[in-house]
Amino acid sequence: MKLNKIAGYTLIGLSYFGGWLWMDYESAISNPTIFDKPITIEIEKGDSLTKITDKLVAQNVKIKPFWFKFLAKRNNENKKIKSGEYEIAVNSTIPQILALFIQGKVKQHLITFPEGWNFKQIRQELDKNFAIQHTLPNVSIEQIPTKLNISQNHPEGLFFPDTYFFEKHTTDVAILKRAYTKMQLVLAEEWQHRAENLPITTPYQALILASIIEKETAVPFERPQISGVFTRRLQQNMMLQTDPTVIYGMGESYQGDIKTADLQNPTLYNTYTFKGLPPTPIAMAGREALHAALHPDSSEALFFVAKGDGTHVFSSTLEAHNAAVETYQRHKNEAIP
Repeated sequence: MKLNKIAGYTLIGLSYFGGWLWMDYESAISNPTIFDKPITIEIEKGDSLTKITDKLVAQNVKIKPFWFKFLAKRNNENKKIKSGEYEIAVNSTIPQILALFIQGKVKQHLITFPEGWNFKQIRQELDKNFAIQHTLPNVSIEQIPTKLNISQNHPEGLFFPDTYFFEKHTTDVAILKRAYTKMQLVLAEEWQHRAENLPITTPYQALILASIIEKETAVPFERPQISGVFTRRLQQNMMLQTDPTVIYGMGESYQGDIKTADLQNPTLYNTYTFKGLPPTPIAMAGREALHAALHPDSSEALFFVAKGDGTHVFSSTLEAHNAAVETYQRHKNEAIP
């Protein structure tokens, strides 16, 4: 009789325990584990399931370690977990976290290179991004093309301005290669559909001209007009006489003002002292600037002067240009003479 009672109590105990265990399991897999804000965790190559579990607990992810490991080991899913940095969303459950790790949906970082930036600014942006693996800080600008395995001997203007998404520990070289490849694709597309009878004969020359257009105006409708002025000047063997090239050639000595001596200093980029294009681009040009360089307007303008509101006055004669300079610049020398 006693044995029957013991057996009965045991069955009741097991039943209660089984019920509790089932409810605990259901609670563990269905309840949210993160409540306030997303949590980032990095799984490194070689991390054991216990190590991953400990990292989650250390980040205050409200998992039940036993059930997390149980679910991960079921069907050997723990062997499918991929290394990388993950962002776990608010209200994520254990099954959702495991799915994230197994699918390898790693966190995406981003970096933006705006139109008109020069290579120095690109390097600074790369260097301050903590998610990037930095391999270029001590590499000179002359060595950059070799590091990227590109044919040009100067990196300026070779990268497409855009926002690039990447995983943590991606190298600066890998990001630059992506930006370079995209620029080559966009440049090839624009070059294929260029206008006829242009004074530029190579895609690289188009890139140089586009970079000057990019620096001269941020007003979209003016780009073909700026391009038209420079195109006609090249065709008529006139100097381009554009301030952005002078500024680029001044380098660190530029402090916000161009003096007469600067306009007379024959640097490789001073288009006031030589005819034709400078030897390299002076900045990153966007697709619109590239398109404008290859599709100049058909007016007769040879001059332009800034109005002070971001736009310009275009003139076809020196007399009209001088009048515009007097009206908008007065005694400031900000125009193409």
